[in-house]
Formats: sequence, C-alpha cells, structure tokens
Amino acid sequence: MRTGIQHADVATAELDTALRGGPFHVALRAAITARGLPLQRVQHHLSRHGVKVGVTSLSYWQQGARRPQRPESLRAVRALEEILQLPDESLIRLLAEAEERPDPERPTGRSYRALMEASGVLERLLTELESPLDGGLHTLGHHERVHIGPRRELLGRESHHIVRAHRDGVDRYVAIHHGDPGCAPERTTVRALENCRTGRVRWHGDTGVLVAELLFDTRLRAGETFLFRYAFEDGTAGASSEYVRGFGFAGGQYALQVHFAENALPVRCHRFTQHSAAAPRSGRQELPLSGRHRSVHLVEPRVRSGIVGIGWDWE
Repeated sequence: MRTGIQHADVATAELDTALRGGPFHVALRAAITARGLPLQRVQHHLSRHGVKVGVTSLSYWQQGARRPQRPESLRAVRALEEILQLPDESLIRLLAEAEERPDPERPTGRSYRALMEASGVLERLLTELESPLDGGLHTLGHHERVHIGPRRELLGRESHHIVRAHRDGVDRYVAIHHGDPGCAPERTTVRALENCRTGRVRWHGDTGVLVAELLFDTRLRAGETFLFRYAFEDGTAGASSEYVRGFGFAGGQYALQVHFAENALPVRCHRFTQHSAAAPRSGRQELPLSGRHRSVHLVEPRVRSGIVGIGWDWE
C-alpha cells in the first residue's frame, strides 16, 4: 500500500514539474500517467465532449512526434485540460511556448505560435457563423490560383471548387483566407465569381484570418455535387515568400498555381509538405518557373490531412 502512495506522489510531482516547464508532450504524458487513464479511456472522454481524436494521434502527442495544430485538435487540448483535471490554459500555454524553443528544422514561414493562434481564432470565427469544421461537404477538386504582385505581395487568389454534399440541406461553404504577416484583413475583398454569392464575413486583425460565407442558390441533397468559384483580393501585406494550404480532412484533387508579376520574379521555387505546423517540412522538390507564363504549380491527385505549399526565394 505504501508503494502505491509513493508512486502516486512521484507521478503528481512529475506532473507539477512538467506543467511548469514543459514541454507539452511531457506534461501531457505526465497528466495521463498521474490520472491512471489508458489512451482508449482518454479518447472515450473526449468523444463525450464532442471531440474526435484517434488513439494514434493521442499517442503521437504524448511522444512528441506531433503537436496539435488544427482547430479540432486545439479543442481536444482544451477538453483534455478538463478531463485530466489540469488548470485552464496550462497545456495550451505549453504549446505556445514550444515556438520559443529553437528548432533548426522548423519552417521559416509563419511560426508555429502564429499558426496555433490563427487556429484558435478560426475556431471562434467559425462558431460565430455557426459553421462546423466539416460543413457537410466533401471536396472532389480544388484548383487555386495565387497572384503575387509587383511589390512581391500576395495580391490575391482565386479558387474553383467542386464539392459533394454528404448530408441533406447544405446551402453554403465557408471560405478561409489567412493573409501574410502584417496584412489588413478588413481591407481584403471577397468576390463570389460563379454559382454563389457572398454572405457574412468575419475577420481578426492580429492574426490576419478572414472567413466568408459563400451562399448557394440551392439546397443540396446528400450525394449531389456543386461547382463554384470565388476570390480574395488582398495586397495589404509586405513581400510574400510562400503559399500554404492546410487540409483537415483527406479529400480529392488539389492543384495550386502561383503566378508572379513580370517585374517580381523569384530566383527559385519549390514545393513542400508538412504533417502539421509543428512538424518539420518534407517532400521538398524544386519547381521550374515557366518563363513565358511566370508561374509554378503543383498537383496533389488525392490530398491527405496536413499541409502542402509552394515557397520561393527572391534573391
């Protein structure tokens, strides 16, 4: 009996230390150990909070192989604080502090902290629009064309979407735009180009996140497909060096084309992938810049959950 008490005391002490100094995965593992919960039970408790996270993801999180980054994952972290009887924001704080620890493999684009903050903001904006993360639509195809202007700025982007409803009554899509650091989302214009019209628009100035409803003129039945086009006109930030697209769910084909102004051509371009914002980049591949059309592109025949993007160097 005495041994059990000593073990509990040690587990509690380790948890207190981990919550003060981190890192996140050590604190999460210590909390799960201190509460004596197998991962299957943790997953069950999360589902009762309305959050779906796989046992494999939980295992990766406590091993430090991956970090929660998507809005659904950050919801899970906040739920874990309650389930594991931890102080509010204790795990979320450790996630943010992870950015302050140097990592030579960390991407040079937006920081993990910035992406995590943007994910939290995105969740709140979607809640304001009463829009679930799924939205009732599966993407069959998404062709995105990005324009880089003469000041090397993200001038705008246009999307051609093909979707299929997987439940009855879907009549809208919520588009998300995350401008470059220093952008002014309140000056970004949303344009409904084909088979849709603009509904409510919400933005957050500090993170540069903007969400916009695109309303269909029909209510889709489960199994029906729909095509629509929309665009964001930005141009409010400084020089851009990459464009990334995050996917919360596996889906259909994705094609990304980046077009550069004639007097703003990069010296080299490459594609990359990331499992999450916290993971190192992989799959780097040089992309040739077409001289006549001043553009590069990538095609993902079937996207997987994670991040894919194109980066470029100006000199």
